[in-house]
Amino acid sequence: MNDAGAGLRKVNAMGSDVTGPDTRFRRWRIGDVTITRIVETAYVDGGLELYFPAYSKEAVLAIDWLQPDFATPDGRLRYSIHALVIEAGRRRIVVDTCVGNEKPRRLYAQWNMLQTRFLDELRAAGFEPAGIDTVLCTHLHLDHVGWNTRPEGERWVPTFPNARYLFGRHEYDTLMEMARRNDANLENVFDRVFIDDSIAPVVDAGLADFVDADHRICDEVRLVPTHGHTAGHVSVEICSRGERAFITGDFCHHPCQLVHPDWGIIGDFDPEAATKRRREVFGGFAGTPVLVIGTHWPEPTAGRIGREGDRFRLLQ
Repeated sequence: MNDAGAGLRKVNAMGSDVTGPDTRFRRWRIGDVTITRIVETAYVDGGLELYFPAYSKEAVLAIDWLQPDFATPDGRLRYSIHALVIEAGRRRIVVDTCVGNEKPRRLYAQWNMLQTRFLDELRAAGFEPAGIDTVLCTHLHLDHVGWNTRPEGERWVPTFPNARYLFGRHEYDTLMEMARRNDANLENVFDRVFIDDSIAPVVDAGLADFVDADHRICDEVRLVPTHGHTAGHVSVEICSRGERAFITGDFCHHPCQLVHPDWGIIGDFDPEAATKRRREVFGGFAGTPVLVIGTHWPEPTAGRIGREGDRFRLLQ
């Protein structure tokens, strides 16, 4: 597994970087809350641009601040697959569970039958799976639910046996309806097998809670509706001692969408709603000290939102 944390830089945004000597793990402090990034797979050579129909190399290269962290010198988009663990009081909340090991993903060769050290990394960061009390999926796509389960013999069993798994009620109902009617988008873009190996076993084990899109997990952590990429997509807001952070989920896949909010990604459920929501959220955060943490943003993964004319940018 790549050492995705090598050469970490400090993030001078509200919320201090408290990365320790083990630089595999970037941590941010938001008041009394700590957020830790656990990388499953760090991609540094592009690939994400293939899913942006509006992408052009020239447009990316015109955004000078994307390099070197978020784009390669030839204009390809860098991205990451990682989970985020929120420590709030005694709560231990995992946000999005990546792709998972040994999952058949016939449509995505780079994710098919992975063998990563994700659970070892989680433990090395100080988190035992049995000590996680909440798993939140911002949405139910295969790269956000994979470590919901792990293989045990010929069965898939919940990875976090003492956790409640929070699925958006509308998100789950819409996904199940798509599966019932054999929706072509579900079959051809996302491959419905992930329902059987990463979602159904959690529901069958009685560990799933179906929540509203504005659900409050605890005093410091609540969900924020950001539908568009999926029918019930949510982001996560963390507030503590007057400090705020915002975990994007896939409402924004890559920082290039700060400059081009209308760049939707293949498979968006409602592209117009996704674009509208990006503009609203970016506009609300611009010029504020809110720390925005990208679910697929590579190192350094977080920053504040600033303005450049009528566009937005990420500030470090």
